[in-house]
Amino acid sequence: MKAAALNPFQIFVAIWRHRYLLGQLVKRDVLLRYRGAMFGVLWIFLSPLMMLAIFAFIFGQIFQARWPPQQSNLPFWLLLYVGLITFNIFSETVSRAPTSVRGHPNFVKKIVFPVHILPVVPLGSGLIHGAFNFLILLGALTWTGNLHSQALLFPILLLPVLMLALSLSWFVGALGVFIKDMTQIVPVAVQMLMFLSPVFYPASAVPASLRPFYTVNPVGTVIEAARAAISGQPIEWHSWSAALVGCLVAAILGYLFFQQCRQEFADVL
Repeated sequence: MKAAALNPFQIFVAIWRHRYLLGQLVKRDVLLRYRGAMFGVLWIFLSPLMMLAIFAFIFGQIFQARWPPQQSNLPFWLLLYVGLITFNIFSETVSRAPTSVRGHPNFVKKIVFPVHILPVVPLGSGLIHGAFNFLILLGALTWTGNLHSQALLFPILLLPVLMLALSLSWFVGALGVFIKDMTQIVPVAVQMLMFLSPVFYPASAVPASLRPFYTVNPVGTVIEAARAAISGQPIEWHSWSAALVGCLVAAILGYLFFQQCRQEFADVL
């Protein structure tokens, strides 16, 4: 493997070179999901809005839940929503990765087609849904009088999760060509990670014996940083930076693994 392949800039340049094709594939993926629905692509906006309304009613009115410990005036359901926005982008990308390549044999068998962008398509779709979720979050923060300028850092804080999702998408996308069971294994693993990440609770509530795992979990690090951002609290940039570097290395390894396996894709499919 050439040393140039280890250059992260070269990897992202390879994606950027095919940005138009990638954009068309993402557009097609999103439109196909809502094709035939009464409200069509409006569900991109309606689904998260309805979910947030349900959270506000259940946790705000019925359970009247409080965040342990409550460090800001933010309602519990908004803090929960931030965790779900972050994790859902990761979840949508990785859960759909096993079929990202195997589901497009006609593309794989074309010699000139850039197969490496296929696992990036679920990430693009996840980012579109995440963008609408973020806009609804900003609206909710404004409505509750809790909007801070620091909340605009939220998209930047997602970078480690995006790199990790891209890494696993390349890994799982390649393995999914050879191991069909990945379509059953990956969703279960993602669901387990959701409960092992501070999505429904703060990292401070985790027992001390389990704390080491949470310190090396990039998803948890990003969720905690995002909550600090929208709450106007200090962000632990040291932990976030370490997560970014680790996930960038993982993305490089995922890309190299995918490129190493792609020579066999056409034969298997």
